Amino acid sequence: MIYLIVLLTLNFSCFEQKASEKERNNSELVSTSKTDTLKFTSGIRAIFQDSKGNYWLGSHNEGVSHYDGKTFEYYTTNEGLSDNQIRSIQEDDNGKIWFGTANGVSVYDKEMFIKYPTNTKNPKYEWNETKGDFWFYAGEEDGINRFDGINMNYLIFPKLKYQETNNAYGVTDISKDIDGNVWIATYAALFNYDGKLINYFDYEKLNLKEDDFLHIRSVLADSKGRIWIGNNGIGVLLMEGGSIINFSEMHHLIHPRSSKSGDKSESGTLEHVFAIEEDSEGNIWFGDRDTGAWKYDGKTMTNYTINKNHKSQMIWTIYKDNSNNLLFGMAEGGVYKFNGTSFDKIF
Repeated sequence: MIYLIVLLTLNFSCFEQKASEKERNNSELVSTSKTDTLKFTSGIRAIFQDSKGNYWLGSHNEGVSHYDGKTFEYYTTNEGLSDNQIRSIQEDDNGKIWFGTANGVSVYDKEMFIKYPTNTKNPKYEWNETKGDFWFYAGEEDGINRFDGINMNYLIFPKLKYQETNNAYGVTDISKDIDGNVWIATYAALFNYDGKLINYFDYEKLNLKEDDFLHIRSVLADSKGRIWIGNNGIGVLLMEGGSIINFSEMHHLIHPRSSKSGDKSESGTLEHVFAIEEDSEGNIWFGDRDTGAWKYDGKTMTNYTINKNHKSQMIWTIYKDNSNNLLFGMAEGGVYKFNGTSFDKIF
């Protein structure tokens, strides 16, 4: 009898352990460290202020930090994140915080992380057969992740007429226009989805020159219906009223000897645009990899240095918070706020 009881106890313990291990594959209870100042040094790639006023700061390779107005709390893969490189941060109607990472999607809910890996083995080609307003980077593949409330669907981009052989279709940025259409930037092309059809803008449709290299890093659909496209090499393209122009070239911000590729640019140029945002007054801001911040007020371009002591002036992200403050996430780490004339470091 004693032997039977021991055997049953061991079997139950094994079953309970296996069940717990299976559950932890999808979700992780969170236990984190806290500091009084932001400790990230690898760069701020994503900034988000939630409905409660808390800030979430996504780093280049150190995970994410939550700031409640007093302390910074940190989350990494040790606490359940899919990856420590954060590409995007969003909040759903239930207050859950969603993180697009370099390796899948994670959602933070009730002090627990749930992972949604990219399922490239079961792609969907008919986008209109899926639903959901949450879109995420899906790796250096040929598609994008879309969450429908239950499942993370991997949607395939249509095959393009001009197939870029040396460029990937990894998603670099996403923006929604005033009509609710989704604009998806990838390295090799820009895609537009209106809920029914997918339109694309590749090398040919963007009217690029023979020596132009398409490498899109950012996109913004602004309040006036214009589409701003930031490239790593050829600056800013502007789609307006059915026409497409090279905005940087029009404002003489492409150096005459520019390689129009990933080479470092001279000061006074706008050639490597990794971030674009519109402020509360309708000004368009650009974050350049080499030359800092640029503001377009509708007539003139103004160049700003965020912090002259930084070796790198690269701006990973520009974000407008709930109070219409314009925040800049730097590659050297730190978040700066534009005060109307200059920049104050706030994190």
